[in-house]
Amino acid sequence: MYDAIVFFDLDGTLFDDQKNVLPSSIEAIKQMSQHNILSVVSTGRNIFEVQYVLDETGIDSIVSANGSYVQYKGKKLHQEVIPTSVIEDFTNYANKQGDPVGYFNNKGFRLNQANDATRENFKLLRLDAKVDPDFYHKEAINFMNVFNADKEEAYQKRFDGVLSLVRNNPRALDTMNYGISKRTGIKILLESAHLEHIPTYAFGDQLNDLQMFEMVDTPIAMGNGHELAKKKAAYVTTTNMNNGIVNGLKHFNLIK
Repeated sequence: MYDAIVFFDLDGTLFDDQKNVLPSSIEAIKQMSQHNILSVVSTGRNIFEVQYVLDETGIDSIVSANGSYVQYKGKKLHQEVIPTSVIEDFTNYANKQGDPVGYFNNKGFRLNQANDATRENFKLLRLDAKVDPDFYHKEAINFMNVFNADKEEAYQKRFDGVLSLVRNNPRALDTMNYGISKRTGIKILLESAHLEHIPTYAFGDQLNDLQMFEMVDTPIAMGNGHELAKKKAAYVTTTNMNNGIVNGLKHFNLIK
């Protein structure tokens, strides 16, 4: 049994501004592993996007795609699948708005169309974004992005009770089956792996981390984080560029 579990968001949190993990953070994660503390990645990204992070940190447990795909010790615990009929309805609505849609699973993704927002987004994420409007007919999809800057309310109203949408960056809305979030993904991991009574901590910075913060005992916000994340946190550490992970872990005596 572990002495504690620490969940790490990636972008703006475990990642620095160049989408790398600081060497000090890698060393801290390895130190925790040696002292019976489980590290788990909890991210809006899919596993195929961040396998290099799991490899370099030694982490093999992840709540990915905002809770849509959960892995523990390298093995799948849970996968959401968005019904094809829902994807079609969503895509038709997005097309009328002029908004590209990305279709994702744990292995890969495709876009139904590309524009400046998609090109900027995937350049920042270092991903090769290919266009294939029929991708969701060939693959099970557990997560979508819809690319717009200011249409949260319209989409949330149109798909209320069917899909959950949350803004993870200025260009796109993360889109999951209704009710799915980092919170539900963490709940599945803790219950399925029988880890419910272990102290839990979480590091995050953005709006899609708020429900994760509600699920853990001790939420920790990054100094560069959204103001709402900071308000929800038990502690605000330094920024992702200034050893925020190490300083937060030290504050709670999780490392020396």
